[in-house]
Amino acid sequence: MIDASLTLAAANPVDHVVNHGFFKIGDIWVWSAHTGNLILAALIVIAGGLWAAGKIETGPESDGTHRFVTRNRFAHMLEVICVYLKENTVRPLLGDRTDRFMPFLWTLFFFILVNNLLGLVPILDLFLLNKSLKSAHESPFGGTATQNIYVTGGLALISFIVINAAGIKQLGIKGYLMHLTGGAPAYIWPILVPVEILGTFIKPIALAIRLFANMTAGHILVATLFGFVGSAYVGGLLLFGTVGVLSAIGALAIYFLEIFVGFLQAFVFMFLTTVFISQLDHHGDHDHDHAHEPVAAH
Repeated sequence: MIDASLTLAAANPVDHVVNHGFFKIGDIWVWSAHTGNLILAALIVIAGGLWAAGKIETGPESDGTHRFVTRNRFAHMLEVICVYLKENTVRPLLGDRTDRFMPFLWTLFFFILVNNLLGLVPILDLFLLNKSLKSAHESPFGGTATQNIYVTGGLALISFIVINAAGIKQLGIKGYLMHLTGGAPAYIWPILVPVEILGTFIKPIALAIRLFANMTAGHILVATLFGFVGSAYVGGLLLFGTVGVLSAIGALAIYFLEIFVGFLQAFVFMFLTTVFISQLDHHGDHDHDHAHEPVAAH
C-alpha cells in the first residue's frame, strides 16, 4: 500500500502518461510501454471484433425470426455504435462509397478508442511497483499510446494516404490536380494552389496534434489529482482527510470526463477523416444536396 501511494505521488505526473522504454538493442528501443499497449489494443480490437461478429451474424433458419436478433447485450451495443457511425455519420458524406470505406473507418475508430481507454487503466503504475523497473523507468506495457505524437502521427499518415488515394481513384490524376485549383480562374492559381497543397498536409497534421494534445492534457490532469491523493496519504491522516478526499473526488469526476473524451476523440478522428475523403469528390456536394430534397408526392 505504501509503495502504491509513493507511485501515485510521483514528483512528475507526466511520468504516469509518457512512454517508458523496456528493451533496446544498442541505442535503439525496440520495445516500450506504448509498443505493448498498441499491440494489446490491436489484439483487443481483433478479438473483440471477431467475437461481436459471431454474436451479430444471422443465425440458422431453424431459429425463425430470432436468427436476426443479436445474441449478446454488449455485442448489441457495438452493433448500434457501428450502425450509427455508418448510417448517420459516414453515409451522408460518402454516399455509395460508404461500404467501401467502413472497414477502415470502423477500425480507425475502435483502435483509437481502445488505446484512449487503455490509457486510463493504471497498467504502467502496476509495473512500476516493481522497484527495479521503477528505478530504470522501464515498463513493457502502460501509459497512453495516443499521447505519443509518433503514434498519432502514424495514424494521421495512414489517413493521409487513404484520403489522397481515394481522391485520386475518384477523380483521376488530372481531376485530383484540378481539384487543387478550387475551380478558380487561372490567374488565381499561383496563390491558391500552394495554399491547397499546404492544406493537404495540414489536415493530417491537425488530426495528429488534436488527438495528442487532448490525450496528454486530460491524462496528466488525472495523474496530477491522483498524485495529490498519494502525497496526502503519505502526509498523514489530517492531510489525507482534507486534500486527499477532495482530490480523489475531483480525480473521479475528471476520470469519467476522460472516458467521454476518449470516445469523442476517436469519433472526431474518424469523422474528420471521412470529411476529408468526401471533399475530394466533385460529385459529393451535388449528391448531398439531392439527398435532402423532398420527394414529390404522387
